[in-house]
Amino acid sequence: MSLHRYSFRQLLLVAFLLIAALLSAASLRGLFTLEGLLRQSSAGARQAVTLSAAAQLMAERSVDMERAARQFLVLGDPNLRQRFDDAAREAGDSLEQLSAGSLPKASADKWRATLAEIEAQLTGTPPTQRQRELALTAAFTSLDQLNTTIAEQVRQATEQRNQVLRDELEARRVDLAQQILGAIVVAGVLALVFGLWLARPLKRIENAIVGLGENRLEKTIDIRGPADVRLIGQRLEWLRLRLAELDSDKARFLRHVSHELKTPLAALREGVSLLEDGVTGALNDNQVQVVRILQQNTVVLQRQIEDLLRFNAAAFEARRLVRRRTELVAFIGDLVNQQRLQWQAKLLRVRVDGDPLWTEIDGDKMGMALANLLSNAIRFSPSGGTIQFSVSREAGRACIDIVDSGPGVASADRARVFEPFYRGERQPADEARGSGIGLSIVHEYVTAHGGQIELLPDGPGAHFHIELPHASSD
Repeated sequence: MSLHRYSFRQLLLVAFLLIAALLSAASLRGLFTLEGLLRQSSAGARQAVTLSAAAQLMAERSVDMERAARQFLVLGDPNLRQRFDDAAREAGDSLEQLSAGSLPKASADKWRATLAEIEAQLTGTPPTQRQRELALTAAFTSLDQLNTTIAEQVRQATEQRNQVLRDELEARRVDLAQQILGAIVVAGVLALVFGLWLARPLKRIENAIVGLGENRLEKTIDIRGPADVRLIGQRLEWLRLRLAELDSDKARFLRHVSHELKTPLAALREGVSLLEDGVTGALNDNQVQVVRILQQNTVVLQRQIEDLLRFNAAAFEARRLVRRRTELVAFIGDLVNQQRLQWQAKLLRVRVDGDPLWTEIDGDKMGMALANLLSNAIRFSPSGGTIQFSVSREAGRACIDIVDSGPGVASADRARVFEPFYRGERQPADEARGSGIGLSIVHEYVTAHGGQIELLPDGPGAHFHIELPHASSD
């Protein structure tokens, strides 16, 4: 029977019930064992009290027997003999009770023989009264010793039973402790097995959601596990296909629109060039001015179309990473050297600080992202300023900080600085206005690596902070 037919909640309930049943069984067994030992202990205590009382009663009745016997020898009163017989009967009953308990048969037989000897002395006719008294004294002395012996035997038997009970209690305690420990270990193993078995599909779901959030749409989502978890996996796969379809539609739409715009735009630029060259006749000053306005705007429009295509290509390529293990400090140093002419032309200083740090990146795409950030920093930094790259490691992640000495980003622009085609209000006065896609491409590439980028508000210059996963110092 496959467990995949059942839901996550049903399997979780079964796991809890199994663990609870195991612990409950161990607890109930311990309770029953304890109750049995308590009953056995109570019975032993009651028996010990009963036997001790019987031994004490025998000793007391032996004293009564001796007193009545001696008085009977002197007075010959039948009532005294009756008192003796009554005391002997009660002592005999106590002896029978002790014999049924733990009294050795030899001691009981010897006591009965001594009692018979005393009775013979009371009914016999010895030569003299003195001899009868001496014989009776000797018999009662022997009976008294027997009573002492019997009391000691009862005490030893009681102690032996108590010792047996203590040994059994200790054995049961060890057995119960082993059972409880075993139950706890088995319950822990069951909890661990069920926890790992049930957590695996949840981890797959989490990874699938992270993949969708990072726009990794090429990998099929196939989640195994309980019925309801598999249903969630099917819904996520449907969502992946839908997102991939929408992403493809978006890319196709952008390519189509761009293509459709480029064709009439090329014809428009050609027509404007013909007008500017005077092919259709000489132009007056006002007409020349209009033609120049048309020429400038067609150039701007063409640049915007090319930027749109470039951003679309960057978003598409971000999902196809070729990761290689790369040392970041040297990697950033090479990027800085590649733009040496640009930052030296503005008399800037560019520093790269940090200890060697390795991580898995796509060198081309991450290089483009860092190059865009460096170009922005060069563009906005004043002549003679400083651009600082810092590489560090925090909680297994590689951190890259880029700080320039420019005017920074206005507060109103911070929330939208990574949006495509958004351009902030602070632009260099002596340079052309940017397209607004540079930081969007940076965000696409960093996110595709499973990292994140943010603009920190600790100016005065712009401070970008990048975090990349899977960093190591060697």
